Amino acid sequence: MAQANIKVAIQKFGNFLSSMVLPNISAFIAWGLITALFIPTGFLPNESLAKMVGPMITYLLPLLIGYTGGKLVHDQRGAVVGAIATMGVIVGSDIPMFLGAMIMGPLGGYAIKKFDSFIEGKVKAGFEMLVNNFSAGIIGGVLAILSLLAVGPAVNVFTGWLVRGVDWLVGTGLLPLTSIIIEPAKVLFLNNAINHGVLSPIGIEQVKQTGQSILFLLEANPGPGLGVLLAYSIFGKGTAKRTAPGAALIQFFGGIHEIYFPYILMRPMLFLAVIVSGMSGVFTLVLLGGGLFTPASPGSIIAILAVTPHHASSYIANIAGVLVAAVVSFVLSTIILKTGKEAEEDIESAAKKMQEMKGKKSAVADMFVETTGVFPEKVNKIVFACDAGMGSSAMGASLLRKKVKEAELNISVTNAAISNIPADAQIVITQEELTPRAKHKIPNAYHISVDNFLSSPEYDRLIQRLQNSESTSQEVAELSLPAKESGANDDLLREENIFLNQEFNTKEEAIRFAGQVLVKAGYVKESYIEAMLVRDNMTSTYMGNDVAIPHGTEEAKKDVIKSGFTVLQIPNGVDFDGQKVRLIFGIAGKDNTHLEILSSIAITCSDMENIERMVQAKTAKELKDIMNSN
Repeated sequence: MAQANIKVAIQKFGNFLSSMVLPNISAFIAWGLITALFIPTGFLPNESLAKMVGPMITYLLPLLIGYTGGKLVHDQRGAVVGAIATMGVIVGSDIPMFLGAMIMGPLGGYAIKKFDSFIEGKVKAGFEMLVNNFSAGIIGGVLAILSLLAVGPAVNVFTGWLVRGVDWLVGTGLLPLTSIIIEPAKVLFLNNAINHGVLSPIGIEQVKQTGQSILFLLEANPGPGLGVLLAYSIFGKGTAKRTAPGAALIQFFGGIHEIYFPYILMRPMLFLAVIVSGMSGVFTLVLLGGGLFTPASPGSIIAILAVTPHHASSYIANIAGVLVAAVVSFVLSTIILKTGKEAEEDIESAAKKMQEMKGKKSAVADMFVETTGVFPEKVNKIVFACDAGMGSSAMGASLLRKKVKEAELNISVTNAAISNIPADAQIVITQEELTPRAKHKIPNAYHISVDNFLSSPEYDRLIQRLQNSESTSQEVAELSLPAKESGANDDLLREENIFLNQEFNTKEEAIRFAGQVLVKAGYVKESYIEAMLVRDNMTSTYMGNDVAIPHGTEEAKKDVIKSGFTVLQIPNGVDFDGQKVRLIFGIAGKDNTHLEILSSIAITCSDMENIERMVQAKTAKELKDIMNSN
């Protein structure tokens, strides 16, 4: 528990640092482009336009960071005081004061927040504006003087140490060793904190001196992640193999690095692959003199090329750094995937291990979804949240927004950084690693944790609940437990539809058998069987814990006569795309009862003890009783 709390605290602090920089990335890019184009050594030298370069880096960028830092702490009043306080470190230093702004901005917001809390309810009516304006002005002024006399000089010295430290690492050839820290930290969702909270401020100082900085590529290099995903695309199995090609495109061209983190967590040995890959990429960049003139955000190959200095040698160096990292990552990942055990590629098992480390129970058959809070009676706003608010959450929001539109629901679906989740968010969706921070930020919302923003059945479950929002309380109860009223289970699952000790050579053979049972039982038409095969080919119906739930496509709902399902017990197992399945639940859903059946299976199969008991059951009644006991 203590380790989990420390991890959350580190992530929270890192996210706070990056949250001061990320909203202002466009300003950094604007400064970088103006610098690259118009300085005397730029692509289009222009003495008049180049005059903007100095004031922007000296005043504009630090003030924006200080303003944002203050706002994160105490909204608009904190932002103003934070900007005033930041002005002191700017004037008191001859270098760009990004680190100083990261200190004084939040400090200004905190100071005015404490003052407002102290005087709350003590100011006489009619004097509020006077007190508010003068208090902000006085506190801001005092902090500006303090930062000018003390903080600025101290940060100036500290920044000098950092810059000289980086120069020493480069000079001694040790800079590649930073990947030992950076690559694992990325997977722990500290990527934006490292890139924008630590590396960017130092990198900006280097740019001022040399015109570019290699530091902007230490974390942003998409090569390590690309190599991992390409290896999964060719040598992976099951769901991982099918999703990896799309993930590779999104990661490399979209710059969303978070998308490859679950693949790393499936095979912890892959940490070695990305570390060595990162070191190889950095070594190549150092050797060839690579670097960028401003941060690349997001870490896309497109963004990297856009902010590469306009020299052939720079393009060659940066492209080589990315390609070398990708090749090394691919080779090492391939070796790890080919020599590892199949079980390690089970994404469900990997997620369960993650939850065990967090001290929380896994809901394997429910696709690792953990929800907390009370589902709102009327939902108006859903927010996807991630570390930066511009990566995986943007993908998740776009996917759910499409489903909401197709369902003709008038609900706002947006994405945000965890630190900026709006107070009126009713449903908050995050990845499991980030859920504790989201709960801390907005504890009264209904929280949903998913394993992967790209593909989660929780989206469809959520749409179903939203469509039936008028009877939300009843729906929640029904979706949480197997139906037991009025012989509902007897109708959905009959003992004659439970088959023990079955043997199948292929998954297609098993699916066809399950489909025939549904047809003979009067649940579906004959054409539904082919739809079950089509559905499994689209996306595997393997759910983890040795369970598969073959069912028809959306279009095949018209072939369902009534809801029901069959259970096939396969003690020796049958292969489902590299995964061993010992229990098959053939599903037929009518009039939105499909989710009820899935929930019933999920609750029973989330516990591996229940799986073993059902696999060893000697009679159909015994197996059915195990299901009904949960």
